[in-house]
Amino acid sequence: MFKSRKSLLIMALAALAVVAYIQPAFADRLADAISATPKGAEAGQINTELAPGFLGIPGGPSVNLVIGFVWAIWVGWIFSTVGAFGGIMAGVGHITIYGFGNYASTFKKTSPVMNKLVTDSIRVSNQWLVGTSAAMSSFNYYKMGRLVLPLGLSLAAGSIAGSYLVPWLTAGKVSLKAYIGFFGLFVLALGCYLFYETTPKGQAGKKQAKEAAKAFEASIKDEKEGAKVDTAAMGVKVVSFAPTKCIFTFYGVEFSFNPLIPVVGGFIIAALASFLGVGGGFLLVPFLTSVAGLPMYLVAGTSALAVLVGMTTSVFTYMVVKDTPVFWPLIGVELLGILVGSFIGPRTSKYIPDVWLKRLFVVLALYVGIRYSSKGFLGYSLLPPF
Repeated sequence: MFKSRKSLLIMALAALAVVAYIQPAFADRLADAISATPKGAEAGQINTELAPGFLGIPGGPSVNLVIGFVWAIWVGWIFSTVGAFGGIMAGVGHITIYGFGNYASTFKKTSPVMNKLVTDSIRVSNQWLVGTSAAMSSFNYYKMGRLVLPLGLSLAAGSIAGSYLVPWLTAGKVSLKAYIGFFGLFVLALGCYLFYETTPKGQAGKKQAKEAAKAFEASIKDEKEGAKVDTAAMGVKVVSFAPTKCIFTFYGVEFSFNPLIPVVGGFIIAALASFLGVGGGFLLVPFLTSVAGLPMYLVAGTSALAVLVGMTTSVFTYMVVKDTPVFWPLIGVELLGILVGSFIGPRTSKYIPDVWLKRLFVVLALYVGIRYSSKGFLGYSLLPPF
């Protein structure tokens, strides 16, 4: 039906435009929040004499769309490279760079309804970006033979319930202060875990993953030296599948897992991710490397598939079931940046040693975790910008 990928991309953008056009149908919750917020020129009030900004609210933050596009390229690249950090980086952009966090905090005392609506909008906006990157990354990694389809689908099956229940239970009930604090603690804990994984003790007991990674890196080296290497042909091949055991190979190395375990893991990870407004890749990566024993070269694609299903469910629940609005002019530009970053990521990740990516993440995770947890629970940031 479609003659090229370009046609598919045009159709996707057209669908997005239609969704943007019908967005006012979901605007009741926003209208109620604006109505409940006091009017005036003071902090915590809506100044009706100012131009519309974020969410079309008079006096709301105005966003530089060029910055939004560039930041989204970074978000798409980092997520499609390792299958994690996309939602966290999207959250940093929405909370800090665009100033939505400070804007929401001004309504803490004057209009709790508006405070929680902006918080929910940040959460679902993060997930729009991660979900889009996950869709493109899943497709690219599957073509490259670097996606374990049965494992990704098992995680995705468990994620559906978690992604629906948490938005349904918490939308409109989480204040910005609590959200930022938990967001920071989540990142900090995972940063510590990633640091542990770079140590000799953390690397021990991963013989199969090391063997497969070594074979993959050797083929990439041969390819760089001019040899013709069909890397996709040596990629993931499912040998057998049963309800309690799945066996597959990657570059001749055999792996196996019990599909029931990722179903349970997918539910728990998706529930946490939906609460935090992130993709969940930062939990999926430790799960896939430690529990399933996969090399990092398989983690990004498999994680992306699980994230895609979870994000689709969570975004639907936030926007359709709970009428949470998003700022479409920004989201539209960000999605274009996400597509660019997600196209580049799978093509550059094979040239970057895993250990250096993990070390970079440790530094970023510690910075983001300390800054946001201190700001959320102490009321001020221990790290710049203060």
